[in-house]
Amino acid sequence: MAYPGAPPLTERQAERRRRILHASARLARRGGFDAVQMREVAESSNVALGTLYRYFPSKVHLLVATMQDQLQHLHETLHKRPPEHTEPSSRVAETLMRAFRALQREPHLADAMVRALTFADRSVSAEVDTVSRLTTAIILDAVGLTGAPTPEQLSAVRVIEHTWHSALITWLSGRASIAQVKIDIETVCRLIDPPEGAHGGGAGAGSEAGDS
Repeated sequence: MAYPGAPPLTERQAERRRRILHASARLARRGGFDAVQMREVAESSNVALGTLYRYFPSKVHLLVATMQDQLQHLHETLHKRPPEHTEPSSRVAETLMRAFRALQREPHLADAMVRALTFADRSVSAEVDTVSRLTTAIILDAVGLTGAPTPEQLSAVRVIEHTWHSALITWLSGRASIAQVKIDIETVCRLIDPPEGAHGGGAGAGSEAGDS
């Protein structure tokens, strides 16, 4: 993914960027945030160090972009294997727990990406916004809307997203168990369900409630 406002990458540039992101993820899997050193990333991806810095001005930029890449892969997987539940809240909770378990299998990578998001300053705002948009898209796809989301649904999605990121941080720091994370995610995802008595909930959410 190119930076907002930047010209589209050529095929060669896109391939180079993929190699850089794969090298970043590979190093992070081995040793977390501290293991991702720009010189090693450049050597591992077979690009010059100056070229690497033109693509990613800092390690934080690189690891936030790595999280973008991981979320895009997750989004593609969810399109192939969508959640099985019928209720919107259960579909979203299943989706986020699948994402969480994928990160659980690679704790060093998860820690590196989450730390990068935590350290990100204004210079990384465009990349952080992209991570947020991807997370929002994953949640909305799990809901199964047939139309545009309502302001209330978007507000609920933001709270769900914040809770998911917070759950990642507390789990990575050893302050929450997987069971507690699951409870928190299932609880917050109930915000996405339509109010009792509303019509058109779930995949048809967005239509007005009321009897005809």
